[in-house]
Amino acid sequence: MLPTGLSGEPQSLRGLNRADAVAKSEIPDVSLGALKFAGCESKLMEPVYVLWRRRTVTHIRDEPKRAESRFGSIEGSLALKALGIQLWCWNYTPEPTAMGPIATLWARMMLEQGHDVSVVTAHPHYPPLWGSSARPYREVRDGVPVLRLPIWAGHRRVAARIHEEATYAAAAAAALALLKPPEVYVVVSPSFAALAPMIVNRRLRRRPWVLWLQDLLPDAATTTGLLREGRAVSLARRLERAAYRSADRIVVISDTFRAALLRKGVPPEKLTRIYNPATRGFAKRPRTPSNELRVLSLGNIGYSQGLDRLIRAFERSQVRGRLVILGTGEQAATLANEVRSDRVEIRGLVEAAEVDRELAQADLALIGQRPDVSEFNVPSRIMTLMARGIPLVAAVRPDSEVRRIVEEAGAGWTFDAARPEDLPKVLSEAAAAPSEVERRSAGALRYAREHFAPDRFGTAFEHVLAKVQARR
Repeated sequence: MLPTGLSGEPQSLRGLNRADAVAKSEIPDVSLGALKFAGCESKLMEPVYVLWRRRTVTHIRDEPKRAESRFGSIEGSLALKALGIQLWCWNYTPEPTAMGPIATLWARMMLEQGHDVSVVTAHPHYPPLWGSSARPYREVRDGVPVLRLPIWAGHRRVAARIHEEATYAAAAAAALALLKPPEVYVVVSPSFAALAPMIVNRRLRRRPWVLWLQDLLPDAATTTGLLREGRAVSLARRLERAAYRSADRIVVISDTFRAALLRKGVPPEKLTRIYNPATRGFAKRPRTPSNELRVLSLGNIGYSQGLDRLIRAFERSQVRGRLVILGTGEQAATLANEVRSDRVEIRGLVEAAEVDRELAQADLALIGQRPDVSEFNVPSRIMTLMARGIPLVAAVRPDSEVRRIVEEAGAGWTFDAARPEDLPKVLSEAAAAPSEVERRSAGALRYAREHFAPDRFGTAFEHVLAKVQARR
C-alpha cells in the first residue's frame, strides 16, 4: 500500500475547461498567473481572483507598518510587494522524503502571503513508487500550479545517479527556454547539474534567482565515496563556483554551510542561514518515557548515516528496548542484512498515519553520522523529531552542527560517531533517568518552537526575497 497522499497518479490539467475546474474544485484560491500556468483561461475567475488578492495582499501593499514589523528594516524599510515566484526543486509532493515536504510547505506559505507561486519539478521519483513519465505534464496541488518534467530515475549506482541528474538538467534547460520568466526564481540544490541552465538563464534574461542550498555539492559525492577526485569532480567544482557567483542570494540551512561557503570565497552579504522547518506539527507538551525504551530512526537511509554500526552495537547490548527504523534509501537492503534479532525492526516506507503513531510512541530518536564523512547537510528529520519533543541520541562528529544544536538546546545526548559502542551506555543512562528524558524533551520542543516553526521559516524567506526585490 502506498503511503497516505501517495496513491494517486498526477492528474493532468491539459484540456480542463474553466467550468469543470471550478465545479470539481480542482483549482482553489489561485492567482490569474497560476491559472494561466495550469493551462486554464482566467476571465471567468477574475472576480474570485480579485477578492482573493485583496484578502491576501492588502496587508503588504496597504499596511507598510505591518509589513515592516514582519521583516524589520529592509534596506530603507522597503515593504515586500507580491512577487511572481517560480520554485525549481526536483522533489515535491507527493514525495514523502527528501525535499518533498519542505518544498511543498514553502510553496503553500508563499502563496498564502499573496505571491504568484508556481513550481517546476520532476516526475515523482524518490522513492521509486510512481513509475516514469516520458513527457512533461501539469497539475495543481493545494492551489499551486506544478509543471512536472520527465526524469530517468536511478539511485542505486553512481552512473544511474549521474544519468538521472543529466536527464533532469536537460529537461530543465528546455523548460527554462519555453516558460515565461517570473520576477524571481528560487532554485533548490540538489539537483546540482540543473544549476547550469539557471546560470545561463540569469545571464541571458537577467532575472534574479535565489539558490536554496540543501547539500554541499560536490563535497557530498566525494566525502561519501561516490566520486573520486578527478576531471569530473574538477568540472563539478567549477560549476559550483559559477553558481555561487551567479545567484543573487544564497540560502543555506546551517551555520556549517555558511562557514564552508565563506571559505570558498562567497561574499558574506550574499548568504542567509534559514533552518529547514518542522513539517509534521508540534507536540503540546514534553513526553514521559515508557518502562521499555522505544528508539526511533526516521527518514532517508543513505551512505552518510552509518546506521549499520549502530544496529550492531544495539543488538550486542543488554539494553531493554526496541529500535524501530522507518524510511528507505540506497542503503536500506544493506541495513536489513545487519539485523539479527526481533529487537530491531526495519519497516521501510510506511503510511503517514503509521509515521505519526511512531512519533507519538517514541521515547528517543537515533541520529547517525559516519565518522569519516564531512557534514555536507543537516538532516531535516531533526527538525521534525525535536518539534515532536523527542530527545535525540546523536552519533556525530565532534565538529558537527547537529551536535551543536542538540547540546545548545539541551535536547538529548551526543557521542562520537567513531565510537558506536557507546550507544548502549547512552541508552542505559537515559533509561535510568526518566526525569532527564522529560527535561531534554522539553528542551527539544522549546528550541524547535524558536528555530524550526514554519511561520518563522516563511518570514525569513520573505526577508531574502525583499532584499532581492530591493536590488532590482
